[in-house]
Amino acid sequence: MSATLRLPTVLAAAAGGTTVHEVRGATVGEVVAEVAGRFPALGTRLRDARGEPYPYVMFYLDEEDIRFQQGFATPVPDGAEIVVVPAIAGG
Repeated sequence: MSATLRLPTVLAAAAGGTTVHEVRGATVGEVVAEVAGRFPALGTRLRDARGEPYPYVMFYLDEEDIRFQQGFATPVPDGAEIVVVPAIAGG
């Protein structure tokens, strides 16, 4: 399936300086693997060594948090939008 991946500006440097990417994959995990193949530095910021999402990086598929769906196994419909939101701490 073809989809759009939107990254926050803080991750754009690891993705060729671009925040919007056209991606392919049947699941969110496949999409992340595909973009990580293109941008290895980005892959290490999105998922751990086992290929699982970090708890402090949220993925939204068409505005729905994948943590409340099937995680990286969540199916990606054609034309979907995946938004990556890293947690930001401060004090």
